Amino acid sequence: MPEPRVHRAVSDVTASAPAGVLYGLIADATQWPLFFPPCVHVEQLDFDGSRERLRLWAVAGEKVSSWVSSRHLDVSALRVQFTQDLPEAPLTSMSGVWTVRPLGDGCRVTLEHSFTVADDAPADVSWVREVTAANSRAQLDRLAFMAERWRHLDGLTLSFEDTVHVRAPAELIFDFLYRAQSWPAGLPHVRTLEVSEKAPGVQVMSMGSLTVDGTAHETESVRICFPGAGRIVYKQTRTSPLLTAHTGEWLLEPDESGVHLTARHNILLDERSVPSVLGPGTDTARAARHVRERIGQAGMLVLQYATQYALSAVRVL
Repeated sequence: MPEPRVHRAVSDVTASAPAGVLYGLIADATQWPLFFPPCVHVEQLDFDGSRERLRLWAVAGEKVSSWVSSRHLDVSALRVQFTQDLPEAPLTSMSGVWTVRPLGDGCRVTLEHSFTVADDAPADVSWVREVTAANSRAQLDRLAFMAERWRHLDGLTLSFEDTVHVRAPAELIFDFLYRAQSWPAGLPHVRTLEVSEKAPGVQVMSMGSLTVDGTAHETESVRICFPGAGRIVYKQTRTSPLLTAHTGEWLLEPDESGVHLTARHNILLDERSVPSVLGPGTDTARAARHVRERIGQAGMLVLQYATQYALSAVRVL
């Protein structure tokens, strides 16, 4: 049987930032959902300081793909090598390397891929090439954008959470969060909501909602549901105003008297839109406070209605 044909793709970008900053952004894959547009969620499975295994979910064309990757991080060489342990069809193998090279006052980042496809089917090879090229370009461009703002990156990111305790079964609360298509009937800030689930536990959601001041906006999200763990993680693939990226999690933690229900949010502000949305002269600190209040209120509404739903169901039972 002939050896499968190996296909290769290479993309690069230059950035006016220190090489160490670029390498750091590449190395910390747990932050990729916030920083890289195609990446939805990352779970670190193992890490010994230089070798790690990751479970990743990412948008690939019109679908959401998931795979397990092994990575070797070489900080001295500014290289990160990766291999997909469990590639998703039509791939039969996928590997590659990130390389950061100092270049005068900045650096160049190269992202290389090598892959094989089942039966080397031309249509599948073309699809993988197209998705790999598009996702590589999106990641590299965002990588350079982030790195060039490294001095004030902390001011553009914020993470926060709100928690309530509910004396009701976790299963009922999870049911409310999972069946998001029913939200418009109960949540006053949700106007429209459509959910599709082509793969078990992977939902694509489109929502039309209102902010507390009555402003309407549309968002789109990918949600990864873990019923056994009482978790739903998500990433907005179309964000609301002021945001470059928004990821989050609904987390249920049962105890002896009920369940702790937490809404977590990770935000990357869009500093370029701040003046047009909040007015000239508004700084990012005020924008962060505004976003914290607005998104926190919306999240708390969901928690409150999840609580009411669970308690009502308990009374009926």
